[in-house]
Amino acid sequence: MKRLINLDLIIFEWIAKLASSFEDQKGMTFFKYVSKTGDGHLYFVLGAILFYFDATHGALFFYTALLAYSLEVPMFIVLKHAFKRRRPLELLTEFNSIIKPSDKFSLPSGHTAAAFLMATIIAHFYPTLSIPAYLWAGLVGLSRVVLRVHFPLDVFIGMGLGISFALLSISILG
Repeated sequence: MKRLINLDLIIFEWIAKLASSFEDQKGMTFFKYVSKTGDGHLYFVLGAILFYFDATHGALFFYTALLAYSLEVPMFIVLKHAFKRRRPLELLTEFNSIIKPSDKFSLPSGHTAAAFLMATIIAHFYPTLSIPAYLWAGLVGLSRVVLRVHFPLDVFIGMGLGISFALLSISILG
């Protein structure tokens, strides 16, 4: 486990140093915007639009996402409080967060979990959108590391959490 944590720190530092080269440029604005798309508002709006305008899959998409989030969010909270992993800002004094973290603990990344949950449900109901959905979800996860609020391991565990609860909900309703 110690090796995994050390590797996680090395990868984080490498990404943070690489990202610092465009910290004052438009690249950081891009990552802030991408991260903001993972805040959750987009998911509800997308689900509501599909619910009302897609007679074929909209309602089932909406209910599947609702079930998935209602299962994922409590597990996310339990894991945050069970691991109590401190954020990069607290552990690595040479790196400051670019944005204010949304909560106290780091593991797992809730933004990443939610993004991959949504991407998986989109891919199931709208297969032609699979690549853009997963690309977007991956960028949300990357943005959380670039903005220095999560370690890479937080993102990978968030990704697994989101995909798992999406697939569970799809197997129940979809």
